[in-house]
Amino acid sequence: MVRTKRIGNIEKYIYINKTVTLDQLCEEFKVSKNTIRRDIDELASKGLVKKIYGGVTIPDTQSMKPFEERSISNLGLKQYIAKKAASLVNDGEIIFIDSGTTTFPMVEFIQKKNITILTNNIEVIIKCIPHNNINVISLSGILDRKALSFTGSTAVDVLQQYNISKAFLAATGISSKNGATNSSPAETAIKKTAIERSVKKYLLVDHTKFEVSSLVTYAQFDKLDAIITDQYPDKELEHAILSAGCEIILADS
Repeated sequence: MVRTKRIGNIEKYIYINKTVTLDQLCEEFKVSKNTIRRDIDELASKGLVKKIYGGVTIPDTQSMKPFEERSISNLGLKQYIAKKAASLVNDGEIIFIDSGTTTFPMVEFIQKKNITILTNNIEVIIKCIPHNNINVISLSGILDRKALSFTGSTAVDVLQQYNISKAFLAATGISSKNGATNSSPAETAIKKTAIERSVKKYLLVDHTKFEVSSLVTYAQFDKLDAIITDQYPDKELEHAILSAGCEIILADS
């Protein structure tokens, strides 16, 4: 197996199993312990895994935290970003709002607009209940209690039926190497479908997610129209975004 491919497979294996020993990895990938150590060192140097005695685990920042815990983190920044994203929504549009704690505050700022929202985000659905001017189409599927969202093939099937004006997406992290990444493989197909079905695609992330890579890449920057964030990234990430034809939109603080 080519080393680059093996390292990628090792990363996926660790994320699926959360914590594994070096012996497990040697057995799974049929290589020596020295080879595994070199591969783990490379992943650890990028912050993708965390070395522990006798094995390896996922970094605390990469694991999927419950929705309530994530919604508190950087709350002010997320409000500013959501407000900026909401300013791009016009009456009569059909929009997709992704699951995530940066996207769901958008409802507060679009509650007076006459729009249709497609979403798998339970918090968005609940927040829209009092607003008769907002037509909500909920994606069906399997309930993810940590993310407070619906996932699965039936959610994708619903999404594929609609022509979407704008998609507002979330991510666990973005990086110059891996683009927009997510810690939940179950949500990846939904995000990709939303991108395919939408005229405009916006990614909402705050600066703490810069140069963070998670388990699955769901979009490279050339698939997005703009990234809405609170500050400019460093030169390498900024170049990767802008050279792909993706705009950087700063939220007003």
